[in-house]
Amino acid sequence: MSKNVKLNDIASYSNTRIKISDITLDTYITTDNLLQNKAGICKATNLPPQDGTMPAYQKNDILIGNIRPYLKKIWFADRNGGASPDVLVLNVHETYDPKYVYYTLFRDDFFDHVMKGSKGTKMPRGDKSQVLDFLIPDFDLPTQQKIASVLSSLDAKIELNNRINAELEAMAKTLYDYWFVQFDFPNAEGKPYKSSGGAMVWSEDLKREIPEGWKVGTLLDIATYTNGLACQKYRPVNDDTLRVIKIREMKDGFSASSELVRVDIPEKVIVENGDVLFSWSASLEVIVWAKGRGALNQHIFKVTSEKYPKSFYYYQLVNYLQHFKMLAENRKTTMGHITQEHLQQSRIAVPSSDGLIKLLDEKITPILDKQIAIEQENQQLTQLRDWLLPMLMNGQVVVE
Repeated sequence: MSKNVKLNDIASYSNTRIKISDITLDTYITTDNLLQNKAGICKATNLPPQDGTMPAYQKNDILIGNIRPYLKKIWFADRNGGASPDVLVLNVHETYDPKYVYYTLFRDDFFDHVMKGSKGTKMPRGDKSQVLDFLIPDFDLPTQQKIASVLSSLDAKIELNNRINAELEAMAKTLYDYWFVQFDFPNAEGKPYKSSGGAMVWSEDLKREIPEGWKVGTLLDIATYTNGLACQKYRPVNDDTLRVIKIREMKDGFSASSELVRVDIPEKVIVENGDVLFSWSASLEVIVWAKGRGALNQHIFKVTSEKYPKSFYYYQLVNYLQHFKMLAENRKTTMGHITQEHLQQSRIAVPSSDGLIKLLDEKITPILDKQIAIEQENQQLTQLRDWLLPMLMNGQVVVE
């Protein structure tokens, strides 16, 4: 078992600055684009005013969200850039492996430590001095590098899988758009319908041309939308439980803090891998769930259909989502709120032939199945990493 040293002895906060005019959306890090539950970052959506400077970070620095530390926002920088003041930027001293230090801070007990020193109730903020009191296992440099290598290899595979799934999603969406948005599905001769001169008619409801014979329907015509349950009515009474899928779980998957409910809940609100979920309040999002059996929370619809295949109603909903987001924005509210009435008011083009829908489903379903399998593999890799992490840090598992 190694001795411990304080974070303060092996790392320090960045004291360098960068001109705000020199940063881009790809290099700007705020608490908004640091992702919860240690999921890294997403691209920033806007830049601050271009006057002045901001804290700089360098490749191999460690960035930590310092507002609401319980959200567990941390990122190992793979580039240079600038960060907002509410992001802590740690430079690791040369005698320590920065990726190793990153993984020591990746543990839940680090964020528990930060929360113990945080100030404020609504928006708790970590105490910068207290953060540096966190104890780090003081392995020699070769051991640090071995530990970091093992954990990095797992994260690299997870990241590769995420990129593959993003490509698969783009491929399926492009195929759907080509057939059912641009209307260039194969005609009787196998040629693109619209581009080859297929008959089109004007739809007053859709304010655009659609293929002759197609009808105008609604999102309610093609699927059923079942709202989740109020979890407080189903508190656990023993260890036989299901984890609850809230909007946070939709984005990040289950965690140790996920709420639990009894298993004797209505079958219609039990979610299995492959189910389509639509969060209709606060954050408007549509996904194919692939993170394990769970119980659906209110504010999320489980979308099903007895008539149409999943590939059809899923991508119809994905395609319509931007309209719903614009609807929420036009109401000038930060809280999106889509109701059954909005679903009834929606207007979509529906093919006249179920055969065309089935033909596209034969092409898209294997893609969706592959995405689910990859996501399940990522769940297993994440569980392995999270099991190994404390074992490696306390010396129970040794890397030869």
